[in-house]
Amino acid sequence: MLEFDVSIDSDRTARSGLGGSPLAAETDWWAEHLVLVALVRCTLTSLDHHARRAGLVATAAGTARGTITKRESDGRYAFVDLGARYEVELEEPPDPGTVADLLERAERGCFVGNSLAVHPTNRWTVNGVETG
Repeated sequence: MLEFDVSIDSDRTARSGLGGSPLAAETDWWAEHLVLVALVRCTLTSLDHHARRAGLVATAAGTARGTITKRESDGRYAFVDLGARYEVELEEPPDPGTVADLLERAERGCFVGNSLAVHPTNRWTVNGVETG
């Protein structure tokens, strides 16, 4: 079991229970952006973990976008569409089956994506080739 904690001051500055630099509130960074950042960062962290376990060296970056509107099911505002794109470079590229397994594990290992009511649509480009 993993537990996490944050605190947010009255001026909306966030602090991690692990320490690190405070995250000041900025008008151009909304909570919705932070959810997207968390999704991409979590997926990339999962990719790194599974690449290491497979004996691979991966360099990767990602972007995400999402749409928020009232859900028809309950009338609440929520992400109703999420998508992310990842650019991955693998040293000594493995066979396509190993790549597919690595990407599946990266997606499955991201608890942020697993925690959302709407499942993200992920698009991957590995060594310049778009997959799935």
